[in-house]
Amino acid sequence: MISTLLALAFVGAASADELEAETCLRAKVWDGYAEGWGIRTMTTSALQNGQTKNYLVTLYKGNEYQIRTCADANVKNLDVYLYDLNGNVVKRDETTDREPWFGYTPTDTGTYYVVLHARELVAATTPAGVAMAVTYK
Repeated sequence: MISTLLALAFVGAASADELEAETCLRAKVWDGYAEGWGIRTMTTSALQNGQTKNYLVTLYKGNEYQIRTCADANVKNLDVYLYDLNGNVVKRDETTDREPWFGYTPTDTGTYYVVLHARELVAATTPAGVAMAVTYK
């Protein structure tokens, strides 16, 4: 009885829809396969309004990369950045939407941070599901 009441209490609770974000991103990754892109990494997470999530990644000279993202319907503006280890912004998206992406070809092999920033959510007190992939060819 108590477990049923607890389950009912959470049915109406708002939460991040990581599955929506991941489903969107998987479609983009599959489309990329047809164009010769491979996947280096893919991950999902939940972000609060204004929160960031950092991912460490090594990018290799001679490869072309795309940083692809998708977010659930609670996101008005998701930003994605690429930082070097010195904290300098190497590349960033220039959009105001929930599916930002950009391409980057490193001149040297190096370690970078991909940073997702939930700049603006529709419901600021509800977390958003976000997904990020690094693809290459």
